[in-house]
This record gives sequence, C-alpha cells and structure tokens, in this order.
Amino acid sequence: MPVLCKFDTQTIHPSANPQTDTRTTVCFPRQLVARPRLSHGIRALDVDKNANIRIRSTLPYFTNTWVDCHVETWCDTTLYWGIDDIFVLTPADLDFLTGEHMRESHNPSTVRINFERPFVTPPKVVVFLNLIDLDNNYSWRLSVSASNIDRSGFTLHIETWGDTILYYARACWIAYPEDREHIFSTSVNTMDLNPGSVTKPQPKHSRDITFDTVGFWKNPSVFVALNFLDVDCKANLRINSYVDGVTKTGLACHIDSWDDTVLYAAGVSIIAFI
Repeated sequence: MPVLCKFDTQTIHPSANPQTDTRTTVCFPRQLVARPRLSHGIRALDVDKNANIRIRSTLPYFTNTWVDCHVETWCDTTLYWGIDDIFVLTPADLDFLTGEHMRESHNPSTVRINFERPFVTPPKVVVFLNLIDLDNNYSWRLSVSASNIDRSGFTLHIETWGDTILYYARACWIAYPEDREHIFSTSVNTMDLNPGSVTKPQPKHSRDITFDTVGFWKNPSVFVALNFLDVDCKANLRINSYVDGVTKTGLACHIDSWDDTVLYAAGVSIIAFI
C-alpha cells in the first residue's frame, strides 16, 4: 500500500531565517523491498512579494528506506516557509501510475498525457503543483487540472489567466483504477466553500468532507497539495492547506492565508488512503 511522508521547512529553520535551499532526509515509516516511485506536491508556502514567486520541491535521491527532500527557491526570491507532501508508491502498488510535466511560458497550456499502459476502465486522475514561477508584478493565478480521461491517458491543463505572467510551472499527476478499494480522492476549492470569496476575500476557509462509499477500517493517511491559486500580488503569497479531524468516515479540509495576504481563491487535491 502507498505511504505518506512530508517535509516542513520549519523543522530545519524558522521562517524568520529563510534559506534558498532547505533540505532534509525523511525516512519511510517502514523499509520497502525496493526503491519506490514518488509523487509530491506543495501544500503550504510563504513567499516574499518583492521578487518573482519561485518555489519548487525536489526529491533528487532516494532508496528503499529514505528520501532526500528539498524545498527551494532561486535568484532573488525569499522563501520563508514551505511544506511538501510526498505520496510514496511501494513496489507492490503496480496499479498506480504517476508522472510530471513542466510547462514553460511559450508552451501550450494543455498537453495530452499518455499512460505507459492502459487501464481497464478510465481511472481516477489527481493533479497538483510542485513548481511555481510567476512574475511578482501581477496577481498570482495558476491552475492545474485533468480532463478527457480515458483508458489510455488524459488532457493535462496548466493554465493562468488575466494579466498573470507565467514563466514555469510543473504539475505532478497520479492515476489509479476507479474501483480500487480503500482510497478516496477529491479536489476542494475555496470558490466552492465560499462563493463570494473572489469579490470579498476571506483569510480562512474550511469544509467537512465525507468519504462517500469508500470504506476505511481505520483512520486513513491524507495527502494534500495545491492545484489552484489566485492571490493578490500586493502582499506576500501565504497559503496553508491542511486537514484535521480525520476519521474512518471523513475529515475537515482547511485553506488559509494570514497577515495582509489577499486570497481570492485557492484549491487543493486530497487523497485519503490506507
């Protein structure tokens, strides 16, 4: 079964002491029989507004017992804080497929992703961000999503709108059989939680989510990563997405900003599993 790990930069240094490359070694909860496949996404971030918004999470080295985790920025960007959630696919998780796609500014906003092997029926596909590079002079708007899902692949969207200037963005995706037991996934957006939040921004958003017909015999692990943001550029980019109150039947999802950040909207992908 998959394994959940995470890396919070505040375990290495306080946000008042920012670094361009924060790294640590995260040990898996158990030793795996072979090297895993790793999917990962940014769950929380606090980036200074006075330079371009540049943040990426990378996992350059890993074994069957540990992974080398980095949350990085570059050039003149100041990254105060970030959290990277890691979805670890063990050698036995052969029914999952995963991958990444990087979009540069001159590339099309949509691309066809072909699976390395077809599914029996159209799978569930979850997408999220693990690299963001946006100009700091205009509001930060970025969305990743999947459409046209069939047995052989799907259309991946990495999109922006308005006057936002995108330099780079990288999306990670996970696909799994739609009838796989003991896994639940969904996307949550603050525009659904508080429909008026775009015109009347709010700093805190929450929603109770039930797992519908998915059965868990114990409280599941929960992976969370950003898939959408719309934030004013006049203050730092601060978003914290997380879950609490996790039980066998549901959880509470939170998407928050703080201080003077103006959060018009944000969205996350959630995977609960055992």
